[in-house]
Amino acid sequence: MQLMSLSTSLIYGGCWAATLSTALTNLLSVPRLIQALGVDRIYPGLIFFSKPYGKHGEPYRGYVLTFIVSLLFLLIANLNTIAPLITNFYLASYALINFCTFHAAFIKPISWRPSFKIMQLMSLSTSLIYGGCWAATLSTALTNLLSVPRLIQALGVDRIYPGLIFFSKPYGKHGEPYRGYVLTFIVSLLFLLIANLNTIAPLITNFYLASYALINFCTFHAAFIKPISWRPSFKYYNTWLSFVGFVLCIAIMVVVSWVTALATLFLFIALYLLVLYRNPDGVDWGSSTEAHRYMELVWALVQASRPTHSTQSAQSAQAAHSARSYRPQLLLLAGRPPARAQLLQLAHLITKVGSFVVVADITESPLSYTEKTSRKQIGESWLRSRKIRGFYTLLDGFSFESGVRALIQAAGLGKLAPNIMLIGYKSNWMKDNPDSLRSYVRVIQLAFEHHLAVAVYRVSSAALRRRANKLVLRAREAAASPLARPQADIMNANSNLDISNTDEEKDDKSQMTNYTTDDVTRSLILKGSSVSETRLRSTSADISINTYNFEQTLLSDNENDSLDAWWLYDDGGLNILLPYIIARHKTKIPLRIFALAKAGLHIIEAENRMRDLLNKFRIDYSCLTMVQGISENPTQASIDFFNSLVQPMTRNESNECFITEAELDSHRAKTYRQLRLRELLLENSIDASFVVITLPMPRKGAVSAALYMAWLEVLSRDLPPVLFVRGNDSSVLSA
Repeated sequence: MQLMSLSTSLIYGGCWAATLSTALTNLLSVPRLIQALGVDRIYPGLIFFSKPYGKHGEPYRGYVLTFIVSLLFLLIANLNTIAPLITNFYLASYALINFCTFHAAFIKPISWRPSFKIMQLMSLSTSLIYGGCWAATLSTALTNLLSVPRLIQALGVDRIYPGLIFFSKPYGKHGEPYRGYVLTFIVSLLFLLIANLNTIAPLITNFYLASYALINFCTFHAAFIKPISWRPSFKYYNTWLSFVGFVLCIAIMVVVSWVTALATLFLFIALYLLVLYRNPDGVDWGSSTEAHRYMELVWALVQASRPTHSTQSAQSAQAAHSARSYRPQLLLLAGRPPARAQLLQLAHLITKVGSFVVVADITESPLSYTEKTSRKQIGESWLRSRKIRGFYTLLDGFSFESGVRALIQAAGLGKLAPNIMLIGYKSNWMKDNPDSLRSYVRVIQLAFEHHLAVAVYRVSSAALRRRANKLVLRAREAAASPLARPQADIMNANSNLDISNTDEEKDDKSQMTNYTTDDVTRSLILKGSSVSETRLRSTSADISINTYNFEQTLLSDNENDSLDAWWLYDDGGLNILLPYIIARHKTKIPLRIFALAKAGLHIIEAENRMRDLLNKFRIDYSCLTMVQGISENPTQASIDFFNSLVQPMTRNESNECFITEAELDSHRAKTYRQLRLRELLLENSIDASFVVITLPMPRKGAVSAALYMAWLEVLSRDLPPVLFVRGNDSSVLSA
């Protein structure tokens, strides 16, 4: 209080005034009460103090007893010991007075004549009563005038309540809350304008009792939780005494005025809920609630990680794992989050169901503590600003492969460990360092070795250009529609489309329409697309797509968009669960499922079985297609395209990073299967907004890094955004 006050002398003055008023009250009323009890012979020990003296019947013996008891309390010489005792006696006496008053008012005897002048009748002089009330009021006013403005200023600095931010400005070298002083004066003046003490008293009493109740409860909660920071200095403190004080304060509030008590409780609860809702950043009070939440979190984590009695071994625990409790927990190899916003956007769509993502940033160069702290703060603030439920972790001094190995083994705690590794597609694999290519494929193999599922995300420039062309065509058709409004040519102020139509932009649009790399790809695209080549090459629109924000259009809610899932292998169902989760958060995007029919089954029978399986797992889809012709040989044009793709990566000597002729011959059947699958993808999913495909398995020592990347290249080139997914053969779908 001395630190919060304007002057230390004011604190001592207020305390002296309050002490004087209390002492005068006790000196005048308590001896007469003792005398009355002695006259009535209620307590034998008090009969001695019943003798009156003088013409007014003064209780001199009671004065002596009161002096002796007060002297005994003073001899304790420890305010921390005296204060709880006196406070409890005072509250007990007030509780009895209130209860007796309530009982008399409820019974209503003939002698019940309530009068507010009872204290004047009991006192030696009326002026002393007024003096004591004035002293008590002055001490309370000084306390409020000095402490409340500081409290308002602290709440404004922490930006807890929006209306109090204005009062956070400090003045002078001591940071005085002048605005808080003005607010306190205005509130006090409003109470004075009520001009009815009987109206003001219940309000003030309830707020005081509510504050004492909160203090007692907070003390009890901190003592019950026992955080490390809880170190009470009072020697005789008892946990349950605080709880009793809390209950008594609430009970007295109800006795004084149950309507005002109820309104006060609702007000305090509303203020608490507002703090929880706003959750101000940078505010760390170290409260007992945070300590309790931490203890509950640790306990729940430990309990969730313990196997039951029937699953003591690791194998039996894995077998008992329930698919109903499965949550996709991602380990995202994204580097700095702003550099790969699309990858973070996809991870956010997957983890919005109530999971989390660990965003990993691995750098080979060692960083200083200041650099690491600054980089972590930037990454974490970027995640918070986009409301991504995740954690940012930074590893310095590790190579890419070593860093990923460390993260796979150490990231997470117990069951809160990542179970899916999400990584971006290495688009420069043909031009990059061979060691970097080997490390990239090796990381995928490491994830499978540690029983993690793997997802690889690719957004090719061709997909972005094709997406932009489709949006331009839709905008042009909407503008040419007879139902269009006259203002259709006026765009929103926040639009990313540019209206200008310069010659330079026409050249850019012409380049964007040439999104294929060879004639065979263009013919396959146009075969499966509803958009003609003439319309794609049309440049008559006045809308430029140079500045279009592609990130926001990969998964829009347009009715013409779709999400395609190609379920090629049974890996536990993750290849169906992830597209279902993504489509679930984009309610207008239909989910189309493409599956392979088992050998020897009729196409209708295979489709019926697949429908029954999807219905069993409650997967909501719009279309199911059983793919045929996967075992057919690809066209010669596709074979030539693959040969031209791998030709720069072919070497005569055996190498882990390059392709040999012997390897091509041994994996020719798999290569033809991937090429045939590419043709089917271009025929069926070229107009989709998003495609999910089963990721080929990179067998260690069986296939080189270059050949594996060539397979991924032929499956994803010229397609919309592609997500390769491969589960770890653990079931993730529940019936």
